[in-house]
Amino acid sequence: MASLFVAGVAGAAHAEDNDLVLGRLARRVESGGMVTAVVPQSRDLRALASQLGVVLAPHLATPADTLGWGGVQLAFDYHTTQIDHTASYWRALEGSPDPLGTSGVAHTTGYLSTIGLFARKGLWLPLPAMELGGGVVHLQDSSMWAGQVYAKLGVHEGYHDLPIPSLALRGAATRLMTQRELDLTVVSLDASLSKHLGLGGTWSLDPYAGYNVLLTIARSEVVDPTPNVDPFDETMPNDRSLNFVFKDQSPILRQRFFVGAKAQFGALTLTIEGQLALAGTSVDDRGGTSAICEADSMTELCDAKDSAASQQSVTVSAGFEL
Repeated sequence: MASLFVAGVAGAAHAEDNDLVLGRLARRVESGGMVTAVVPQSRDLRALASQLGVVLAPHLATPADTLGWGGVQLAFDYHTTQIDHTASYWRALEGSPDPLGTSGVAHTTGYLSTIGLFARKGLWLPLPAMELGGGVVHLQDSSMWAGQVYAKLGVHEGYHDLPIPSLALRGAATRLMTQRELDLTVVSLDASLSKHLGLGGTWSLDPYAGYNVLLTIARSEVVDPTPNVDPFDETMPNDRSLNFVFKDQSPILRQRFFVGAKAQFGALTLTIEGQLALAGTSVDDRGGTSAICEADSMTELCDAKDSAASQQSVTVSAGFEL
């Protein structure tokens, strides 16, 4: 049965390279050459969700100025994010060449990329200088799709002839779809400053910068550590008992700084933005213990610390603004 477990963690058929196989984030317990139990690795799940949360976090890609009550924008985004691709928790990717995480090799390339389509609309109600937006993003080489929505309030804007920047506050959320084993929600709050610059009466440039807080909430569904084993196979009566669910963890806190610029010529817009997400430091404080989860832990009764490294991202957005 141990060999079937190894075959199982190779992933289900028809999955793409960047799909998730959470059954790999569990330690096997064997007896007499048989896998008798699995121990979910909470530390690995927390770090994986932390880095994936940054990859799928709400796209920013706009200056502080809102579109105005009559403004509408349609945009196509390309977003690429650095990941710690040699970290053992990325063995959960379907395409990893090291599904057991024991060889120390890179599990994928150093970046994960998404493409997205967004619509944004300026409003005057319920408050002046409001902007709402939404869209979908797709993680390349995967079956993952995520929906994104946001609301932005222009606290101070419109004084383009004075050396005074515009200020905006924004709340946003991402919800991961089409992943059977993982529910992932990312909540985003940010503040941004920008300055509108007219160039020759035809072009305009809006440089901007800001600070962003991300809260990633990851919840496990039932995980099958042997997806290639038929659970109704009478010769493998213990297979169904190996299924497990990761214990719920507290939200994962990450901080991002971003800087970018939006150029506009007529109705055409082009925005380029860079982001830096600081390394994860949050801890899931589980009751009844003060022990920090170690690598390859034999128990779930421990505090999982986010070991995710810092991440850099680049977003390029092109669209039409009316």
